[in-house]
Amino acid sequence: MGKKITTLRDLIGAIKDKASQSKAAFISKPSNLSLHLAVLRTTTHAPSSPPDDRHVSALLTLGDSSRFTASALIVIIMDRLHRTGDSTVALKCLLIIHQIIKRGPFILQDQLSVFPATGGHNYLKLSAFRDGASASTWAISAWIRFYARYIETLLFTSRILGYFLSSSSCSAQKDTQEEKISTFLNSDLIRDVDSLVQLIEETVKLPDSLLLEGNKLLYEVIGLVGTDYLSTVNELLIRLSEFRERLSCLSFGDSVELGCILKRLEECKERSSVVFSVKKPSTELLWSSVTELSHKIDDLKVEKSGRKLLTFGKSSESARFDYRVMNFGDSVQFSSGRYEMNNLPLMVVEGKNWRN
Repeated sequence: MGKKITTLRDLIGAIKDKASQSKAAFISKPSNLSLHLAVLRTTTHAPSSPPDDRHVSALLTLGDSSRFTASALIVIIMDRLHRTGDSTVALKCLLIIHQIIKRGPFILQDQLSVFPATGGHNYLKLSAFRDGASASTWAISAWIRFYARYIETLLFTSRILGYFLSSSSCSAQKDTQEEKISTFLNSDLIRDVDSLVQLIEETVKLPDSLLLEGNKLLYEVIGLVGTDYLSTVNELLIRLSEFRERLSCLSFGDSVELGCILKRLEECKERSSVVFSVKKPSTELLWSSVTELSHKIDDLKVEKSGRKLLTFGKSSESARFDYRVMNFGDSVQFSSGRYEMNNLPLMVVEGKNWRN
């Protein structure tokens, strides 16, 4: 039984949905008709509620049949997203994409990850989205632009990590993460932490219009983003713990880079406490860990800077001494007193050359 139509906008939306279904039946290939109809059922114009979970589950099941089918389904969802000017339809399309990331079958997630695009900035092409039908749809448009940027960043971070963040299908990989991370190079760890911090930076840009009263679609967005946030916090905790273990082995350059990333993360703390007002033990542990590690890195940078200055001073004095000895003994003079320093054996540490 259909839902009760209460406004003219609902009536127009229902007519558009019927027209879309008829058009799909007329122009779709027989093999793709079920996919088109599944997408239309989950992305209706009805603004009162999120996509029906039964329809979402049916869509995910359809996408699990073959690589060809999964690819076709992703193209249909993206085509629906890019063609619509309706805020409700666009928001539902983004929710479907997020659900694929969260609980879709691997084959469907894989096709989403390789969907033709440059990745990163404006991957979903919604940075200019505006629905000016009413003041409400105009406000929701800001959420759509945020949500698209957020999903773009989530996809980018997932590519860096090698699995979809907070995805149920990747739980087996994440169970062994701590063991794998202990084998990472410092540069790989820094890359991971940077990508996770980028995701938190995007998360806290959530619009201030919390929440448009009674909009269940936005509540659904907040719920999914909140779950991702906790997963991001846990991923960061694992990596920051590993950095604490190997802090003394960090090069000066790595310690500076990590310190800058942690500073960006600390700048998100205040806003995150507003967006996610309920305190969790993991988030409290994250902020205390960031503060502790930042202080240790600052101390390490001071120590390494002092050590470099001391080493440079000794080397310069030694060079001057050698120069004086050579002049006194009428030895062959070199153009630079640092010649011997340039010929000392090299010690390779994590891809960087350091002088003994």
